[in-house]
Formats: sequence, structure tokens, C-alpha cells
Amino acid sequence: MITKNEIIKKIPEILIKFDEPLANYTFTKVGGKADFLAFPEDKKQLQTIVKLANATQTPFLVLGNASNLIVRDGGIRGFVILLEKMNAIHTDGYEIEAEAGANLIETTQIALENSLTGFEFACGIPGSVGGAVFMNAGAYGGEMATILSSVQVMDKNGKIFTISANELQFGYRRSLLQTAHYIALSAKFALSNGDYQLIKAEMARLTHLRELKQPLDYPSCGSVFKRPVGQFAGQLIQESGAQGYQIGGVQVSEKHAGFMVNRGNGTASDYEKLIAYVIAQVKKTSGITLEPEVRILGEEKIDN
Repeated sequence: MITKNEIIKKIPEILIKFDEPLANYTFTKVGGKADFLAFPEDKKQLQTIVKLANATQTPFLVLGNASNLIVRDGGIRGFVILLEKMNAIHTDGYEIEAEAGANLIETTQIALENSLTGFEFACGIPGSVGGAVFMNAGAYGGEMATILSSVQVMDKNGKIFTISANELQFGYRRSLLQTAHYIALSAKFALSNGDYQLIKAEMARLTHLRELKQPLDYPSCGSVFKRPVGQFAGQLIQESGAQGYQIGGVQVSEKHAGFMVNRGNGTASDYEKLIAYVIAQVKKTSGITLEPEVRILGEEKIDN
């Protein structure tokens, strides 16, 4: 694996933070240290990091904006790459192209400003464009698969190419990017001409629903579990009696049982234990096995 001094010597033009706590970046406010936390400004810098990692047998992991994930307390070895600086958004007629690190909510605002409809469902999803495509994120009856036209990706060797939406094998919270380990670089969305006031009113309605139902006052990873067929995870958790249950600093939200919040000094271990507890309780009361939607990454903390 490459060393700190070698990185400084080989890629001085790229911002790298060493032994950086990932809790400073995750939406859960938990997570151990990344050996090398990189912030590429464009796809060329990202390609440079990927090729250097491969050449030195250093593991690497690309994150969007660290929203729908839990990083374990032992952190992540090698390179962790955040794409937040790759955040340009452009419009061309009825199409929006956004880089992977662009904020998804800001992208829906650009659609509104240009009176483009189709993106309203995502106006409250707190993630990056790349992460949303990776997970086929959705809400209120819409999902990325319905508006995406193509995505530019990089493979694990640094090769860049474009994939059309119909080749992405979209499913519920899944896409080809997950199984092929492709890195999303940018995405093009095909929208329609709409009425500005109607789009604005729909986005305001969905934002109000989100504020009513979701626990926005505490750090969280968003929706923790996938929706079981014909069921709602939050309702099953309520009926199991697990709503409000707390392990360490992490609690099943009293506002929405499908969320887990960090009420203070929570750890990734607390999250994982609480997830396991909820799965067991729901299985016991309903016979249904909940499947986590949140990604859990990194290493367990080894206590000395």
C-alpha cells in the first residue's frame, strides 16, 4: 500500500487529508478514520487517484456525499474519495446534466428554475446525484430510473465511458453500478417542459410532507430498511414495539420508525446493534425479515 509521503510526492495537486475522521463527513456523524481522504476536482484527478491506487495495490472507495451509509468505527483503509468538488450542473433544453458530486436537492431547484418537470419527487432527498443513480433513489412514487437518460462512469481501472439508462438494470434501490463497481461521474436527466408555479407548488407539498414525517432534527442515514413487498418497514417496526428503542446514542426515531437517529455520541456499532435488534423484533412479530437499505462500510474498531 502506498505511503503518505509517496502520495504527497506523486499527486501534490490533489487535496488529500490523512487519518481523517469520517464522522466529520457522514450524515450519521459516526465513522472512524480514512487513511487517505481525497477530494478530486474533476474526472481527470479522479482517474489519477484510481490509477495510482491500482499501481500501488492500495484499496480505494468512492463516496458521493456520505448520506445513505454507515461507516464503521474502525474506519476505512486506503483511499476514500469524496466527489463533493465535482458538482457542476448544466441545462440544455429539456435536459439537465449534473456531475456525480452535485447535491440532488440543488439539482431539483435548477429544474424548477428552468420550469422543467419530472424531478419533483427528489426535492427532499439529501444525497448526491451519483449516489442517487447508484442506489436508484426514489420517493413519493418517483425514482431515478424514470428520468435518467444516461450516466458517464469510470470502471475500477480508470476507463471512462457512457451507459444508457436502459442498460443500467435498475431495480428497487439497485443498479448495474453496484454489481459492476462502476463510479458515476455525471448523469443526464430527460425532463419535460412544465409550469413553474405548478412545479414549485408540488415541491413545496412534498417538502412539507417530508418535514412532517421525517426526523430532521438529528443526524441520521435516512431510510434504514428497504420496503418489503406489500408492506411498509416503518409500520412493521411500530407494530413490533421497537419504535423509540435506543442502544447507546442511537435510537429508532419516535417520529418515523423507518429512521434511526444519532441522539448524541452514537457510534457505528450502536447503529449496527440497533439494526440487528429491529430485524429480530420484526421477524418475531411479523415473520418478515427486513433488509437494510443503508450501506455499511469499513472495519470494526479493535479495542486495545
